Amino acid sequence: MSLSKRAQEVSPSATLQITATAKRMVKEGKDVVAFGAGEPDFDTPDVIKSAAISAIQSGFTKYTPTSGIPELKDAIVKKLKNDNGLDYTAGCVVVSCGAKHSLYNVFQVLVDAGDEVLIPVPYWVSYPEMVKLAGGTPVFIPTSLEEDFKITPKKLRQCISKKTKVLVLNSPSNPCGVVYRRKELEAIADICVENNIYCISDEIYEKIIFDGIENVSMASLSDKIKKLTVTVNGFSKSYSMTGWRLGYLAAEDEIAKAVSCVQDHSTSNPTSFVQKAALAAFSLGPAFFDDVRRKFQERRDYIVSRLDKMSRFLSYKKPEGAFYIFVNIKKTGMDSFAFAKRLLEEKYVALIPGGPFGCNDYVRISFATSMEKIKTGLDRIEEWLGTIG
Repeated sequence: MSLSKRAQEVSPSATLQITATAKRMVKEGKDVVAFGAGEPDFDTPDVIKSAAISAIQSGFTKYTPTSGIPELKDAIVKKLKNDNGLDYTAGCVVVSCGAKHSLYNVFQVLVDAGDEVLIPVPYWVSYPEMVKLAGGTPVFIPTSLEEDFKITPKKLRQCISKKTKVLVLNSPSNPCGVVYRRKELEAIADICVENNIYCISDEIYEKIIFDGIENVSMASLSDKIKKLTVTVNGFSKSYSMTGWRLGYLAAEDEIAKAVSCVQDHSTSNPTSFVQKAALAAFSLGPAFFDDVRRKFQERRDYIVSRLDKMSRFLSYKKPEGAFYIFVNIKKTGMDSFAFAKRLLEEKYVALIPGGPFGCNDYVRISFATSMEKIKTGLDRIEEWLGTIG
């Protein structure tokens, strides 16, 4: 069998592999604590489920416009204005089958063979693979724990070449929960504008930010950077709709039209009745998000208090958003794959190796699970570390 070169160059998702393995072990009767999956553990709110059921029962199960039903696009325009300070028309919005699908589409639209795409390290595992599938070349911008895993203007400039086309920015970030401040974004925006570099701003975790830190959308900083920015978001993380597969992007009209055209020939429209459910999601107000944020922050605070007791082996940057903590394991003498494999096999705790995120001295722990499971999992990790030292 002769597979395409692009298919052979793409790496499988370590996140999905570990999650699948953990689920298989659970089916085998093993008491696995899963810190792997990037999805909230609470159920999709009833108002969203009821809207989907109602849409199905009323026969809203046919094709819709490729880029989304008008009423949902109008609601997204309103949301972007109210929440993010962004002025877009409905024609600048494309609704897709998840934020991941939106990202894939925009890489296809912006990146040609030979173009370079700047990706800060650590990075979400799918960014480099999407760039490769578009024919581009990922160029990684190094960061460190000491730098709070943030790129600096100096490092950004050092990585720019004549082939640089796009910068990917994820705030709050997966895997380390970094949130860029306004002044930091302004400095990055100035460099993008100066060098005519597009910025793909992945804001999927925007509603999960802790300690009163301000959420700032890159495109809101100026008209100049707005023209170069594609803002990507979705419903999976904020509304616990991971399996519903619905996301969206907002960009300049020319980019949005090109994305819609690409989508015409891949998926066509996102699922009709899920779009109606998304409309209902927008009815949930600040109190809903405050409650979600509070629960995740309680879990984060508990985890860091426990990790501090394991500082002989582990260190970390306290996450400011999302629901992950990226933990340095270098003092254990294991790389991330060996650490994750042994922990799963010996203590039935599943977490994600940092290697696929670009950092093989780290592992990612998701705290999108119950406090009971978090306590059990950390007890097992602490006990296990005692046996290897």
